Amino acid sequence: MKIMLHHSSSSSLLFKMNSSLLTIVWASILSLIIFQVHQVSSLFCYSCVSTTPGCTLEQVSWWIYSSITCPESDDKCIKIIEQDGADIRVTRDCLSNVMSLRDDVPADRFEGCRSAAQNPKRAVYVDNAIGELDLKKSSFINTTYCFCEFDQWCNGSSSRNSTWTILVTIFMLLVYWI
Repeated sequence: MKIMLHHSSSSSLLFKMNSSLLTIVWASILSLIIFQVHQVSSLFCYSCVSTTPGCTLEQVSWWIYSSITCPESDDKCIKIIEQDGADIRVTRDCLSNVMSLRDDVPADRFEGCRSAAQNPKRAVYVDNAIGELDLKKSSFINTTYCFCEFDQWCNGSSSRNSTWTILVTIFMLLVYWI
């Protein structure tokens, strides 16, 4: 919006209007970014099983498996290590994805590793003659659950840190342009 005046202060008035308009635009962009970033609180975890290539006990190939976003706000990344002699199976996922499928998740879910919870009443009322079905899930002798929230690739994005990063970046851009 240009206002043309016929005296010598027209250029200074035009500059003041453009700078105030620029300030309003930057303030509205900044407020939109703050409100959008405030809702970001997701946790990123790997989701894989060691029966597929690239998912081992020690590491995950990020070329094959990208991280997934956990659906719950208070979620944790989980690594389940099931061992029977030399046979080891590793499962990585979000805790909320695993909770509905497994009944041996330990009650203590703080950072670290712990053994699976015992369930003595599993498949008590079932008379199963087919041993391959393994209803009591006794094929793996040792099951360990590892929970993490703060490790690498168990990262939770904090809205406060993201907001401050964006604020500092926009402030530096404003200082540079003005």
